[in-house]
Amino acid sequence: MNTSAMRDYLDGPHKAARDVVRAGLAAHADLGDLAVRLPRDEYRDKVLDLLLQSAADGMPARGYPKEYGGEGDLGGFIAAFETLAFGDLSLMVKAGVQFGLFAGAILHLGTEKHHERYLADAVSGQLLGCFAMTETGHGSNVQALGTTATYDEDTDEFVVHTPTPAARKDYIGNAARHGRMAAVFAQLVVGGETHGVHCLLVPIRGADGEALPGVTLSDCGPKLGLNGVDNGRIVFDQFRVPRDALLDRYAQVDADGNYNSLIENPDRRFFTMLGTLVQGRVSVGGAAINASKVALTIAIRYGAQRRQFGAPGSDQEAILLDYRMHQRRLLPLLARTYALHFAQAELVDQFARVFNDDRDEHDRRALEAQAAGTKALGTWHATETIQMCREACGGAGYLAENRLATLKADTDVFTTFEGDNTVLLQLVAKGLLTDYRESFGKLDPLGTARFVAAQAVEIAVEKAALRPLIERLRDAVPNRGDSADPDAGLRDDDYHSGLLRFREEHMLAGVARRLKAGIDAGDDPFDVFNRCQDHVIAAGRAHVDRVVLEAFDSAVRNAPEEIRPRLRDLYDLHALATIEAERAWYLEHGRLSPGRSKAITALVNELCAAVRTAAVELVDAFGVPGSSVEVPMVVPSQHE
Repeated sequence: MNTSAMRDYLDGPHKAARDVVRAGLAAHADLGDLAVRLPRDEYRDKVLDLLLQSAADGMPARGYPKEYGGEGDLGGFIAAFETLAFGDLSLMVKAGVQFGLFAGAILHLGTEKHHERYLADAVSGQLLGCFAMTETGHGSNVQALGTTATYDEDTDEFVVHTPTPAARKDYIGNAARHGRMAAVFAQLVVGGETHGVHCLLVPIRGADGEALPGVTLSDCGPKLGLNGVDNGRIVFDQFRVPRDALLDRYAQVDADGNYNSLIENPDRRFFTMLGTLVQGRVSVGGAAINASKVALTIAIRYGAQRRQFGAPGSDQEAILLDYRMHQRRLLPLLARTYALHFAQAELVDQFARVFNDDRDEHDRRALEAQAAGTKALGTWHATETIQMCREACGGAGYLAENRLATLKADTDVFTTFEGDNTVLLQLVAKGLLTDYRESFGKLDPLGTARFVAAQAVEIAVEKAALRPLIERLRDAVPNRGDSADPDAGLRDDDYHSGLLRFREEHMLAGVARRLKAGIDAGDDPFDVFNRCQDHVIAAGRAHVDRVVLEAFDSAVRNAPEEIRPRLRDLYDLHALATIEAERAWYLEHGRLSPGRSKAITALVNELCAAVRTAAVELVDAFGVPGSSVEVPMVVPSQHE
């Protein structure tokens, strides 16, 4: 396999941005063990030094306007940020807080006066900031935050206050040690009326590094991972900031205490403001996928050189990666990593188009849903993959020097921050249900009748178990693709996408029926939704599974001829392993016969054997810098 050609294709249009970060990581050969080697405060300060170096190298400037020292390259910025995940993940997260969240809030929620005053310093790291959204009592439910910002007309100031212990800002990156200012999300109160959550820039430390009067800062203490990030808590006691501290792109307050917003509906205004910050979800999902690449590079290289047991009577032990079960452990995860990589690339392209062209609300909502779904699957995938890689490396994988332990600890929280994954899939499903309802509403009476009839037939066919019979007939009578190769039908792209699309649409229709039945019965809407929540989330995941599969299929079709066969094997392995994982559902719903289900399992095994022959080259193509993966348990000469 041409490894350099595969790497170039994976890097895509942002190869230059990725290579700049790779070079920076390669220059710091000790990045892999900072978390183990340094005491906490030294570790945090070292991460800050690396952050400032990345700013000096121009990494964050890529994503910001040229008039503030940037390059206006949103796609390149996210690609560079994702690549930071090849190194120390505390550095990646701290960069996300500083350059993605804090500076991003100034850019997207502020206006020219904020940009002129703060943006260049935030992007260069001269002004270290926090993103103070999460509260002790409110995590994902941002709309219910307790912190208040009350306008005082007499002094032309906002009074920022923490009214209850539950309203304490919690888990705030940069707050415990380095941050000087915070983008604080609070309930805006003007003239005695609450206008919902808005964002204000609030200083929290003076030049001497001490908390300002009226601000109490504390350290969250040791965490499971990411201890190079100084997460802290913030409490405000009637702390005053000038009126222009309000980031007022979407709402303004004048000196007389008049509140004004072009977006009259408060819910729409709130979600519009949050939608501008979708970059964080896009970036975290990509970083999680890249962390998976690091783990797989280590584990597959180890598996390709480590020997264990062997044939009876032989004095030669077998290579781990030649064992079928070892292939089964790692290679479907490798295929899924490639699939998620290409889905993430599509998402980054969509993000850049939406924000560069200032697309309409519909495009932004579609972006938010795709970002939510890709982030959920990417971060869950990282958790599963790193754990499996650790197990596949045995006791050696448990040693901190071999990096998997740190990767496991540092990525664990990815499933939680930038939105809890369960909540995010709920968001995806709600968007799909809205589209479903709108499409249904556009049908004329005849179309509605046909739709209802089709649903009734669908249910009747399943109950009569006719589909298994149809599947058995299909298995017995080869189609055009089966005549030369009995497995050709199972490797058909339309077959894969058809099964995943059926699952998605069937689940969505089922959720819609359950919700409608509950509402029609007069039940409380919250109770109705709560009863269906597991079904809702499963429908959301089925949708994202299908989107990821189709992104991979598109990437294979557009790949250079020299690497397409290898990508085709990976695609087929991913598609069939995805179907295999849900084969009970497909059997229940008559879309697989027992014979075809067994054939899929047999073909997954064959594809694992095919991918194994190029497994090391396939992880080499990720381009993880040597300093990040050349751990003691892997002998470099085995894969150079």
